[in-house]
Amino acid sequence: MSTTGKVWLKHYPDEIPHSLDYQNNSLHDYLLRSARTYPDQTAIEFLGKRLTYSELHQQAVRFAQGLQAFGVEKGDRIAIMLANCPQAVISYYGILMTGAIAVQINPLYVERELEHQLTDSGAKVLVCLDLVFPRVQKVRMNTNLQQVIVTSIKDYLPFPKNLLYPIVQKGNVTVEYNEQTVAFSAFLKQGGAAFKPVPLDPETDLALLQYTGGTTGLAKGVMLTHQNLVVNTMQAGHWIYKTTPGDERMLAVLPFFHVYGMTVCMNLAIMNGFTLILLPKFEPLQVLKVIAKHRVTLFPGAPTMYIALIHQPNIETYDLSSVLACLSGAAPLPQEVQQTFERLTGGKLVEGYGLTETAPVLTANPIWGTRKSGSIGIPWPDTEMIVRTADGQEAEPGEIGEIAVRGPQVMQGYWNMAEETERVLQEGWLLTGDMGYMDEDGFFYIVDRKKDMIIAGGFNIFPREIEEVLYEHEAIQEVAIIGVPDPYRGETVKAFIVPKEGRDVTAEELDQFCRARLAAYKVPHLYEFRSELPKTMVGKVLRRVLLEEEKGKEEDQESASS
Repeated sequence: MSTTGKVWLKHYPDEIPHSLDYQNNSLHDYLLRSARTYPDQTAIEFLGKRLTYSELHQQAVRFAQGLQAFGVEKGDRIAIMLANCPQAVISYYGILMTGAIAVQINPLYVERELEHQLTDSGAKVLVCLDLVFPRVQKVRMNTNLQQVIVTSIKDYLPFPKNLLYPIVQKGNVTVEYNEQTVAFSAFLKQGGAAFKPVPLDPETDLALLQYTGGTTGLAKGVMLTHQNLVVNTMQAGHWIYKTTPGDERMLAVLPFFHVYGMTVCMNLAIMNGFTLILLPKFEPLQVLKVIAKHRVTLFPGAPTMYIALIHQPNIETYDLSSVLACLSGAAPLPQEVQQTFERLTGGKLVEGYGLTETAPVLTANPIWGTRKSGSIGIPWPDTEMIVRTADGQEAEPGEIGEIAVRGPQVMQGYWNMAEETERVLQEGWLLTGDMGYMDEDGFFYIVDRKKDMIIAGGFNIFPREIEEVLYEHEAIQEVAIIGVPDPYRGETVKAFIVPKEGRDVTAEELDQFCRARLAAYKVPHLYEFRSELPKTMVGKVLRRVLLEEEKGKEEDQESASS
């Protein structure tokens, strides 16, 4: 597709170039640049503890020295299993400095998931929180781990929080230190030979093995190069063009072990000398206090975060006027949530779209310019996107098909999975597995995941369309739609509803509401009311879990009747 064929470019603000000049840098070069440009600027603010850019860079170099002294070489895989804390940033950039490949692991993973990622990646070293160390010990003998570096949240808390932390933290974990198990603080102090810079080719050398969520089977390791990550970070920086390098305050509550938080929070902040305000977990009241206290200007998040915030009692008593821009991802952003959040803050909240396989962002609505409700926006600079019909042809505007993408942020492939790589990477195009369409203006819309589509009575039904309708109901806070087995229709539509606090709503009321807005075959036949929905760490509703629960109920009924 030529530049002239990219109809969406007419909606680019003048400040955003159609193509960017990507410098041939490794990702960690930007930490060094920020340390030289903004040495005394606060790089990290963590529950009262501050690190300047100069200090952050020094500690990352010391971490890299420790890895080299241990024998880590270019291409080795080093795993990180941390919540958002200074150690997560230090170890990540320290790993990249050695030419090793970072492997991000969710600290909530159970032994089976943890063992799979460690063995599949062949990780040599793991950095983890003391709270997860017992899980690590259970699988350690089945992996290639030679050393585990253990840290605690309290290691980077200011006085007296560091003394109080063991009292307020539930559960005590005892770690026995030896040559194979070392403390993070001791690891940084052990000195050793001077750091030896490692030559890298940003285009071909991997920076990250980022495992997909594993919503279908075991998680796959997505291979992302330094250039993939640098490109996507630079694209993000140009999209939020009204920011000032060295002068923004980024709220980082999206987990860094998720590629979205890693790129649009951590890497974007480090590249531009912003202050990263770290929170290890999302607590709505704490987030409101932090925004008001630190005058947060940038707050990337997920729809469930913004939903939780706008429903906080007394939210209007907090000064949120510092918020400049928020990029929402990981799930569809309901229009009501967008409008309410913008009214409360005065800032802009727009929906974007991406995949782990694309480092991750592909599209977003212009933050200051034309945007369309319900759309995932337009492709970022140097990103091509088409909709493919079932026979592999490019779809006409408005025609639904599978979205395919091409661009410098697209992965190299899946780790040790050549067949799977060939299946999704075809002639330079990545097949996303998402069904959608492009309108006449070049704005894209997702109707649903290919695998989430419900086929009822021969009709194709997309859960997202029904969810968008139900979000318009004033009593609903959250909703998820799945297809459940039906002896007559094959599948039928079931809605899981979380009502707003203090609001009552019935299935009969929702049925009437939907029938006035949807074709009859799309209207849910079943409703289940819940206090919460199962979600990933970034707030994406896990339909897979709901489907498994339904399957379990069906099996229980069958065994009871037999």
